[in-house]
Amino acid sequence: MSKVIEQPRYSCALGAQQTVVAIKRAVPVLHSGPGCCNKITSLIGQGESYAGGSTIPCTNSNERDVVFGGVEKLRSVVNGALQVVDADLYVILTGCTASIVGDDIDSVAQEFRDAGKPVVCAETGGFKTNNYRSHEVVVNSVIDQYVDAHRAEGGVQKRLVNVFATVPYQDPYWNGNLAEIKRVLEGIGLKVNILFGQESEGLPEWKTIPNAEFNIVASSWVGLGIAKHLKQKYGTPYFHFPYLPVGGVETSRFLRQTAEFAGLDKNRVEAFIDSEEKKFYSFLERMADFLLEFRYGLPRRFYSILDASYAIGFAKYLVNELGVVPARQFIVDDTPEEFRGEIRGEFAHLTERRSVSVEFETDGGIIQQRIRQDENKTRALILGSGWDRDLAKDLNADLLILGVPVEYRLILNCGYAGYRGGLRVIEDIYDRVLDTYR
Repeated sequence: MSKVIEQPRYSCALGAQQTVVAIKRAVPVLHSGPGCCNKITSLIGQGESYAGGSTIPCTNSNERDVVFGGVEKLRSVVNGALQVVDADLYVILTGCTASIVGDDIDSVAQEFRDAGKPVVCAETGGFKTNNYRSHEVVVNSVIDQYVDAHRAEGGVQKRLVNVFATVPYQDPYWNGNLAEIKRVLEGIGLKVNILFGQESEGLPEWKTIPNAEFNIVASSWVGLGIAKHLKQKYGTPYFHFPYLPVGGVETSRFLRQTAEFAGLDKNRVEAFIDSEEKKFYSFLERMADFLLEFRYGLPRRFYSILDASYAIGFAKYLVNELGVVPARQFIVDDTPEEFRGEIRGEFAHLTERRSVSVEFETDGGIIQQRIRQDENKTRALILGSGWDRDLAKDLNADLLILGVPVEYRLILNCGYAGYRGGLRVIEDIYDRVLDTYR
């Protein structure tokens, strides 16, 4: 039986078009019905970037294609895209219609590759799964069909790592988060393939994926499928840090565990961490007077309506470094069952003295109803999305938008990961507090 989800916070599998858009000079080519692209962009888009949004080539499949197949139309659209759109990589993605009909997109992509064109494909029929999982499908497809044939020479490079940390655009702050993760990892002596966004070199960087000494997954579960695939394909080991590191304590923990896995020079690592922590905590010291003066008007508890990586990372930061108490915690990314036990374990050990239960729920309407049923005697902070603005107003709570849809905020290079991201969290939470004072 199908289920209607109120206030969706992720897209269908075709949302992986945004994974392609996030690769420099890569273009998705959709073999889907009309309107799919725009609906996805309106939910998780935040601008067209390079050949994204309404500029994405699409076959606009219709009833005729269902009856007779759409392979010829796809071939024509790809050929047109190669002539009109100047790109380094073209990625064919299927929508529901093409996946149901069973159009042979592999043969079309192979035809163009045989002609020397950089064309790959991935099955992303919207009904199959969501864009968290199809993100892994697309990345693995690019590795198998493009990287493997164009891999850089030279073998494994010492200290070179590939990082898989967040889903571009599904995480509205992906660009800033990846930039900060790259910065701190380079600070302890690693060379980082960040793969997406402005800090990536684009396809030349992707070609060196097989040369990495090891891979890093800084996420609860998304990206593990890629790391396991690379281990099977190239024998590359991987290190898993099970959430997004936010703030001083967790970023330092992330760096130390990574350094131990890599066998890095401990003195260099500790020197970098010490330098970053001194700067980070000096800013926290400056806010002591503010916290004392406004102590009765600050949020004392927080609700999370987030994906697993954000929910854990923010919970640890807010509890351990800002002293905000966790209320109900909701994870909305449709986490596969095999990962839920470990996620519950993270919430069960937020600190030595505090634990909190977590609920896995994808329906925003149900989540908001449960939050409204709570006693609301103290000021609350809601970590959610644009869907939650009315909820925050009704509860007189503060809202920090961390998930899609964003709607009420313009995001360029803002990020919440790492040391710098932790400071940005404080600014963005407490400027909302000050805005309520007259």
